Amino acid sequence: MNNKMERILVIGAIGQIGSELTLELRKRYGNNNVIASDVRNSPPPAIKENGIFETIDVMDKEALRTIIKKHNIDSIFHLAAILSAVGEKDPQLCWNININGSLNVLNLAVEMKLNRIIIPSSMAAWGKNVEKENVKQDSVLQPTSMYGVTKVAGELLCDYYVSKFGLDCRGLRYPGIISHETLPGGGTTDYAVDIFYSAVKGEKYKCFLSENTMLPMMFMGDCIKATVELAEADFNNLIHHSNFNVAAMSFTPKQLFEEIKKFRPDFEIEYVPDFRQEIADSWVYSIDDSAARKEWNWKPDYDITAMTKRMLEVLTEKHKNGLI
Repeated sequence: MNNKMERILVIGAIGQIGSELTLELRKRYGNNNVIASDVRNSPPPAIKENGIFETIDVMDKEALRTIIKKHNIDSIFHLAAILSAVGEKDPQLCWNININGSLNVLNLAVEMKLNRIIIPSSMAAWGKNVEKENVKQDSVLQPTSMYGVTKVAGELLCDYYVSKFGLDCRGLRYPGIISHETLPGGGTTDYAVDIFYSAVKGEKYKCFLSENTMLPMMFMGDCIKATVELAEADFNNLIHHSNFNVAAMSFTPKQLFEEIKKFRPDFEIEYVPDFRQEIADSWVYSIDDSAARKEWNWKPDYDITAMTKRMLEVLTEKHKNGLI
């Protein structure tokens, strides 16, 4: 099995994770060796000006094949997906994009003999009848959202392609991701980003989850670190492939609010749970990521205090400069 990633395609490069992952991969592999792509033809300047950008609809298999050939791609980070809250509003679209889009990538990878495919999963893969605290790597998967259903199916598909075709396919179950660069795209954990924008603007925050809703979270720096470290790990050391638990911190909206108040004493919050509360209630409180720690030496850098400090520093500066 070829162990190298030399010509990389990032699908979903304008998204919350893709936008920052693309820049990190370009630092490591060279601007011209990491091709950014998205269905939206509106890349931020940092991506458009420092490398190649292609407009791609992952549902168009032939167009995807053309791009892979054109740029001599050997590895793909496939991040295009419909997220949890949006997926509940349009379950058919969620299934179509998340499953059939992934199948296009997997089938082309086998046909064109690509080296490596990374397709992330999510903590939404769990659901009913799973332990809520320190959920184990191989716990039962019974999701209650269409997004979660697609992520379980995606994990199983990737593992099938590993065993059936010898494809090097990898993935990790992201917790809620917190970033100061790109706005979130319709997830149930989005409050943990939105709240910082209200704080730096001096606005009262209306939270769509109840104050004691404990969920696993991760700062974007750790998300990118985990994704790249898994992608670069020795395949021979991996027992699992497409479904690694990764963890960094767990907190409630109230705990995050109190952490922000240490820096912004006048900050106020109101809890107005909506349909996302039911999704959040089906998810776990905390995650056991011992398999990732053992198989590819995973370890996070940020806890809630370090994350809050960094978020407020960056967003305060952006607000001063009129960028938000």
